[in-house]
Amino acid sequence: MRFALDQGFDVARVTLADFGSVPGEHLDDFLAQYHHGDMDWLEARKAWRRNPTALWPEANSALVLALNYGPDVDPRALSDMPEAGIVSVYARGKDYHELIKKRLKRIARHMVQTFGGDVKVFVDTAPVMEKPLAAAAGVGWQGKHTNLLSRDYGSWLFLGVILSTLEIEPDSPAKGDCGSCTACLDACPTNAFEGPYKLNASKCISYLTIETRSHIPREFRRAMENRIYGCDDCLAACPWNKYAKVSSEMAFTPKETLNAPLLSELVQLQDAEFRLYFSGSPVKRLGRNRFIRNVLIALGNTKDSTHMNKIEALLEDPSEIVRVAAVWALGQMGQKKVFCELEEKHNVGETDIAVQEEWALSMKDLENEPS
Repeated sequence: MRFALDQGFDVARVTLADFGSVPGEHLDDFLAQYHHGDMDWLEARKAWRRNPTALWPEANSALVLALNYGPDVDPRALSDMPEAGIVSVYARGKDYHELIKKRLKRIARHMVQTFGGDVKVFVDTAPVMEKPLAAAAGVGWQGKHTNLLSRDYGSWLFLGVILSTLEIEPDSPAKGDCGSCTACLDACPTNAFEGPYKLNASKCISYLTIETRSHIPREFRRAMENRIYGCDDCLAACPWNKYAKVSSEMAFTPKETLNAPLLSELVQLQDAEFRLYFSGSPVKRLGRNRFIRNVLIALGNTKDSTHMNKIEALLEDPSEIVRVAAVWALGQMGQKKVFCELEEKHNVGETDIAVQEEWALSMKDLENEPS
């Protein structure tokens, strides 16, 4: 464990690789209710995800590593600055995937060289449910928002897992609970929680801005406000964060350009500029089109008509995802006469059904607005 902590992790705990049937049953229920939205990779690999031993039958133990990324500011601080986009705190620094994977591999090599056996490393992208393993190992417990909570680090922990064929003495599970508190559930802008410990991910802003490959449903667009990549509201609202510590990991120091980026500048990014702007950030994996979709919705929520020219420029964008969001954003400006003129100019040659429908729905919204 000392070697693992020396590699820069804040917590290192061990549990059995087989965490029983309960997490898998919860996964089945989650999928059966279609709460995963279009994250079809969850369904496709659910048999492996149900239990680490289904993925790797030879595994006996799981070493769970946690790295604190606690922010030095309240992630919700920009909610009263509509002209700035909110990027989830975990994505304001360098991409944690590569950082953690390199450290896991060093630890894994040390384990094999010192103790023998075989190992496999996982960080977020493999069909392993890290949170149940972390809870069983005593890193923390899953709160009512379904995320991991820690007495020492609050809501802010990245997780990595090393499965091993070695039989290692397991640690005890953590003792902690949420009591009668519902702060995280109450904080959700889109009411994505259908009850304590039950998240409908298809309604979650993190899913809507990061995971879905399609258009963001109209019913959630205004609730997104100026969130353009992820959402930390349920995490930030948790009272356990009074024990949280600011991360000392230099790689997670926020880039100045991501602390309060101006929507009016972000919306103009083309693909090459987007890739350069978000180089080294997990935002880059989103791709320019879906990112601009998010920015356009945030711009629409400002209702600031001075942005209309920049939005109009995207009505002819090659991506239909961008064009739908641009039409909606223009409709939010409340300029019915201008909107009609733009519709006559740009919708005449539109061939995508979703974009055509957005023109019609936004026009209807404007007609229904009180004069």
